[in-house]
Amino acid sequence: MVKTLSVNQMAWVKAQKFIDNPDFYGVTISKSTAGTIIVDAGVKAPGGFQAGKKLTELCLGGAGKAQLGFKTYGDLTFPSITVSTDHPAVAALGSQFAGWRIKDGNSIAIGSGPVRALALKPKDVFEEIGYKDQSDKAVLTLESNTLPSDALVEKVTSASGVSAENLIIVVAPTASIAGLTQVAGRVVEVGIHKLRTLGLSPKVIRYAMGYAPIPPVGIDFEVAMARTNDAILYGGTVYCTVDYDDEAALQKIVEQAPSKASKDYGKPFLQIFREADKDFYKIDHGLFAPALLMINNAKTGRVFKAGEINPGILKESLGFQ
Repeated sequence: MVKTLSVNQMAWVKAQKFIDNPDFYGVTISKSTAGTIIVDAGVKAPGGFQAGKKLTELCLGGAGKAQLGFKTYGDLTFPSITVSTDHPAVAALGSQFAGWRIKDGNSIAIGSGPVRALALKPKDVFEEIGYKDQSDKAVLTLESNTLPSDALVEKVTSASGVSAENLIIVVAPTASIAGLTQVAGRVVEVGIHKLRTLGLSPKVIRYAMGYAPIPPVGIDFEVAMARTNDAILYGGTVYCTVDYDDEAALQKIVEQAPSKASKDYGKPFLQIFREADKDFYKIDHGLFAPALLMINNAKTGRVFKAGEINPGILKESLGFQ
């Protein structure tokens, strides 16, 4: 097991920025009955780009960096987030991956962030990357429209083994600006996960970097969800450095990796979602990938590239008239 990095300890330090300067980040701080610190970054609080940037870095367990700026997609220039990490497997799959669905009353909160590396949610991911965190403090990030209940806090502390007062939970809805920013900031994680499904072990990925547009605020959750998907499917770019012996096999993996390789590619995600009767399981899972991937094989110096940015669908999805 990898023991050199503690994603929870690193994220805990970053989370103090919210607590020390809530007005700057547009967040509000409260405590659960048991003493867990709750950071509202968009449920009732305004949040913003800076909150979204910090939230993205918390999702990465402090093992990656996020930067905000403008990028050009064809003839479209748009606010974007760039993410980089020198610890791709741990940052993306061991922390950022939204792999913990937590029932909270009648709703489901999507849990990600470093506390997963204590609770081992889901266990197979951590077995594959060979990582388990050891920390008496923990940070959970939630994609949810409501603040967590005491029952949810108890579920998290029970699964992770940390005390309630040593847990920080940061919450932002998908449709908030902080939520939109951090979901677009998952572009590298989406790329690594797709490569993993195609047979590329995350452990051979040495470095990773990527960017995607930050969608504009939409009218509701469904529109926001669709726009965040389109931001990655049609505007996301990922670059990875790997160590790989079989270049013929690597080239085949790269060719299958971008979203364009999917049979469902070519329409705004909102249309795809509604045509699938709003059932994610009816959508080809191969669609969930960045638009463009570049893989540098450090063993030979060669770079393999597949996919392309689709500015036309981006414009349609992002609300341009």
